[in-house]
Amino acid sequence: MTLKELEIGKSAIITKVGGEGALRQHLLDMGVIPGTKVTLLKYAPMGDPVEVIIHGYALTLRLDDAAKIEVEPITEHAEKPDKKRPVGKTVHPNLGEDGISHPKGSGNPLPEGTTLTFALVGNQNCGKTTLFNQLTGANQHVGNFPGVTVDRKDGVIRGYPNTLVTDLPGIYSMSPYTNEEIVSRNFVLEEKPKAIINIVDATNIERNLYLTMQLLEMDVPMVVALNMMDEVAANGGTIDINTMEAMLGVPVVPISAAKNQGIDELVKHAIHVAYYQEKPLHQDYCDVNDQGGAVHRCLHSVYHLIEDHAQSAGLPIRFAASKVIEGDPLVLSQLKLDQNEQDTIEHIVSQMEKERGLDRSAAIADMRYAFIRKVCDMCVTKPQKSRESIRSEKIDRVLTGKWTAIPIFILFMGATFWLTFDVIGGTLQGWLELGIETLTSLADRGLTAAGVNDVIHGLVIDGVFSGVGTVLSFLPIIVTLFFFLSLLEDSGYVARVAFFMDKLLRRIGLSGRSIVPMLIGFGCTVPAVMSTRTLPSERDRKMTILLTPFMSCTAKLPIYSFFVDAFFPEYKALIMTGLYLLGIAVGVLVALLFKGTLFKGEAVPFVMELPNYRMPSARNVGQLLWEKTKDFLQRAFTIIFLATVLIWFLQSFDPLFNLAGDQENSILAIVAGWFTPILQPLGLGDWRISVSLISGFMAKENVVSTFKILFGEGVSSVLSPAAAMSLLVFSLLYTPCVAAIASIRRELGRRWAFGVIVWQCFVAWCAAWIVHLGATLV
Repeated sequence: MTLKELEIGKSAIITKVGGEGALRQHLLDMGVIPGTKVTLLKYAPMGDPVEVIIHGYALTLRLDDAAKIEVEPITEHAEKPDKKRPVGKTVHPNLGEDGISHPKGSGNPLPEGTTLTFALVGNQNCGKTTLFNQLTGANQHVGNFPGVTVDRKDGVIRGYPNTLVTDLPGIYSMSPYTNEEIVSRNFVLEEKPKAIINIVDATNIERNLYLTMQLLEMDVPMVVALNMMDEVAANGGTIDINTMEAMLGVPVVPISAAKNQGIDELVKHAIHVAYYQEKPLHQDYCDVNDQGGAVHRCLHSVYHLIEDHAQSAGLPIRFAASKVIEGDPLVLSQLKLDQNEQDTIEHIVSQMEKERGLDRSAAIADMRYAFIRKVCDMCVTKPQKSRESIRSEKIDRVLTGKWTAIPIFILFMGATFWLTFDVIGGTLQGWLELGIETLTSLADRGLTAAGVNDVIHGLVIDGVFSGVGTVLSFLPIIVTLFFFLSLLEDSGYVARVAFFMDKLLRRIGLSGRSIVPMLIGFGCTVPAVMSTRTLPSERDRKMTILLTPFMSCTAKLPIYSFFVDAFFPEYKALIMTGLYLLGIAVGVLVALLFKGTLFKGEAVPFVMELPNYRMPSARNVGQLLWEKTKDFLQRAFTIIFLATVLIWFLQSFDPLFNLAGDQENSILAIVAGWFTPILQPLGLGDWRISVSLISGFMAKENVVSTFKILFGEGVSSVLSPAAAMSLLVFSLLYTPCVAAIASIRRELGRRWAFGVIVWQCFVAWCAAWIVHLGATLV
């Protein structure tokens, strides 16, 4: 039978993993290997994908992929008995300790003043960024879903000026499956850090140690940081650190990054192994008694055959040997083996496959997991289920239930918008507007009393206070929306949304993983575009990037609030929510168009780990809100301020730089006149509207500040309600800001970035024309 045919709640033993290519290798790296126990937990609300428990963690995959995994039901005798541990305590190996020589150390420390570089490497969602913040004092964003870090970040360890630690994207193995995994692998191979800090989730240790096995093969000084040890202890589990350190051959330090426990000891060990270049004691983890030592003989035969090539290519020999056996194309291309050597390797590998009864990739993965099981049998005592996983299962019965998942998701998003625009954000905005109006009035009276020049007076009041002040009043709405989005992200709920939305997104040509960048897009398009690096398919990545601008970012909130307050105040929450839904609907239609034209084909497989639910950290949420507030204020007093002053200047002077008696004769009116005919069919034929929309390309908030400068308080007398609706829709869909376009250019190139500008404006024009026509008729 296959995994697809397994009943809910039943367990089985994997007998064969079908499929081919990167996906199959990824599944093997995730622990889906013959001989492993797997339990089918549940189906997604729409019947696909499926969630299974393997190696103690939750993994999702589609039914099509589950059908390629053969299993057999567990019999009473199938369960392996626990191995007995040695009696007595293991003596501390004292690895990475000051004052103690290391057998594999160079014996000579690095020269004084050498910068000690560290690569912070670990699985996705294991706490790397939290540890990075503790080590460096940085304030990188932390989230509870795979793929928060999508680029490398550098920082100096506090108290150690000659250090540099790099927080790399999370990877499951050194066989890259996605773009951000390639970033991590290339950094370790090419940048050659002085040491590796391998952070391991101690609550999910069996799967996390798979990457550790591969990092040990790199022959780079390393420290293993066992994170979340506080949760292990709280659940009644223990880990014998001394025995694990002796078996792995590198220092092992228990820590809790979130609670800042064990960090000082970790830093001391990391500094020591880097300074003295103390490499791992062991690298050969083959069990020579397993199937006659077939994998052991194969590895060592290939090892000696490629030794000179690996040295020439600058690759660790043991790492290169295992990758050659797996058939890793990146490593094979670097080794430059001649045809005779390639043929010899194929014969060696074929013999190993015959003796072992497994194909090359499965045999190597099984070899690593066999050693990991031995380590866990000797070192780890853990309860059958942790409190976190039990709690997550109970919550999931409701939040991902067949009949409740999608209604609850809609309820959550609806409540978020209602609280943001009507209750919390709207109320705070009203208070801030009152304060800004009072301050503007005081400044106006002060400038008048001081007899300040009329031109300067107009610049300060009509330009700065009216433009920048109006934008600042929308800060509470933006912060409130980010607050609720960060709660959903930190709790682990966003990963569940990807799980139950996968089948729906597949109908438009995407996988459930694309929902994460899209949800981030409701906050800001820039990080949304960057987060697409977690998608394993170039097709899905490009398609998702082109769809994220349709998810309305918070920078557009001032535009919506300004015009809704002016024209439809009694329907504020309804219209604001409707704009978000319209953006999603247009995105879906565009996706269907792309699926049949530019991006033909099927979405990539949906293989993702589901993290346990966690209580959102007040520090993380507060940090995110502060970052967004600071970013907004910086834009308000830089880009928006400069744009406001420029707009005021251009609308106040004519081409000869005389004060324009009539705005129609100003420089701004002349330039904007070129674009006005294009917007005329949308009911937006006023040149001042063209200027406002163009200024929004620098920062969306500029649209409001420019309107205030050019129209003053008379917006409602110039635009009809139909034109206001048209303007809202156009603002929703037209080109993203210059920062978002720059991020698209960085990810896809100049042609795609330019194409996004033209395409978004075209879609916005068509949608606004339809809305204006319909509203006029009604």
